[in-house]
Amino acid sequence: MILKNIYGLRWKILPPAAGIAMIGMAALALVTAPTELIEGDVQRLLYVHLPSALASYFAFSVTAVCSVLFLLKRDFKWDSAAQGAALVGLIFTLLTLVTGSLWGKPIWGVYWQWDPRITTTLVLFLIFSAYLIARKSTSLDGDKLARFCSIYAIIGFLDIPLIHMSVRWWRTLHPQPIIAKFNPALPDEMLLVTLFSVLAVILVAAWFITLGIETELLSQRLLKLKAITKANISEKS
Repeated sequence: MILKNIYGLRWKILPPAAGIAMIGMAALALVTAPTELIEGDVQRLLYVHLPSALASYFAFSVTAVCSVLFLLKRDFKWDSAAQGAALVGLIFTLLTLVTGSLWGKPIWGVYWQWDPRITTTLVLFLIFSAYLIARKSTSLDGDKLARFCSIYAIIGFLDIPLIHMSVRWWRTLHPQPIIAKFNPALPDEMLLVTLFSVLAVILVAAWFITLGIETELLSQRLLKLKAITKANISEKS
């Protein structure tokens, strides 16, 4: 009951909280954060790039958890939630790749390198692009499709730990984690702006995930109504 009441406040809390947080993030990233001495202002892309990557992890985590719950409970609301979260994850993964490319051009001299972390992030984008395409283009019936896509999403999620550990396991151009234990790689001012930016973008991702889930649930209800209407028409004829 408590969780249901909290979820019922989603439209009252998430939109204003996300909006205020994003305004604060923009002010901090563009005005308050100091300019990096070597990279210059292009380093400010960090405040979008890193939070977008973490937001994609968050969204795909929701997809994986909801996929597991669907397989256990066979309740299609969890399948709808998985779909809604996957689309949000895909958007933030694309934003991660785009901002990374824009940041990489002045620093590395090229927009794209087949770096382990970049490549595994691209693989994540392709995995969940295929997931969403399969949801709309397969001839399988609803239950089989949902089970297949749930298993696929859980397996696809395993790419996220691979992305996270890629900078430790392989030689890579990508920087090491900026928040290392007892030794953050950023000055305190930049670190605080980064953490606030992560919070702001996660709030936006949570809002988008909520919108995506509600959209998918409405779509499921509409399909059921169409099926019932079609069945009634067939009986009358």
